[in-house]
Amino acid sequence: MKREANVKAPVLLGGENRSGTTLQSIILDAHPDLVVAPEIDFLEPLDLGPHILEAARLLSANDPRVLGPGTETEDPFWFDGAHFVKQCQRSGVPNDDLIELVEAAMAERKSDLSRFVDRCYLIEKIGAYRLKKYGGLFWGQKLQRKIARIDDFARIWPEARFIHIVRDGRDLFASHLKSVPKWGYKTPSEMARSWVEIVSRPVTVAPQGRYLEVRYEDLVTSPAEVIKRMTDFIGVEWSDQVLAHHEVSHVLFENPWEHPAAEAAAKAISTSPVGRYQRDLSERQIAEFEAVAGPQLKRLGYTLSDESR
Repeated sequence: MKREANVKAPVLLGGENRSGTTLQSIILDAHPDLVVAPEIDFLEPLDLGPHILEAARLLSANDPRVLGPGTETEDPFWFDGAHFVKQCQRSGVPNDDLIELVEAAMAERKSDLSRFVDRCYLIEKIGAYRLKKYGGLFWGQKLQRKIARIDDFARIWPEARFIHIVRDGRDLFASHLKSVPKWGYKTPSEMARSWVEIVSRPVTVAPQGRYLEVRYEDLVTSPAEVIKRMTDFIGVEWSDQVLAHHEVSHVLFENPWEHPAAEAAAKAISTSPVGRYQRDLSERQIAEFEAVAGPQLKRLGYTLSDESR
């Protein structure tokens, strides 16, 4: 018997920025039963109702206030709204369809979609839209750092599955310095405090049986094994397509809006980013990071610098 799609059981992915969430989402999106979108920052705009509707219309009209390189805008006031709309385009939701979804959600919720529960309602509608458009059993979404609020999302979606990808925070800091210097962390201690928050809270508050933690390093060195863990956890059968994600069409690649990880995620899995901190960071930077994050690094199986000598 053919299984029916379940819009109430999303696959929600998260992790600190530059942890491999884009690669993870693209791999899972390659599975025929899964429709997994890039991140959509849906808690930042003033509301997901009138504000988003206006941002979408301005974008359709090529209004200079909402234009800029990538998802940036000329007018800072419109950044969050236009950013949301462009992220929806990355996910395969064009402006006209997004406007219809927002208007329907506003009418159904009788609100401007400013409350957390109403914002999640729209995200579910977008997920259902993508399931209908692309086919599949489950829709997925990247939460990024919002995985720290896993308990809040678990109450909204009692059937959701959460997969948290963690990466050596020292490699993350090296990646932030080189790849995203405009918005990345600037000091080791700042990065370490943020990383500790993201890797430590979800595992303590996640609902039992609905949370899976995987390491980026394991994903790129033993992809079949780690992907099998994820697909078993989600409840879908194995598909060899997940091992050839770079050969499968993904909507993110069609309209990336300068997504910082899209180019790398479009390539075959590589282990070259693993351990990059040993090349890119100074001993002082490494020591400063480990002074804050040492216990969590050890919990996750990473070796501290004084242990590797």
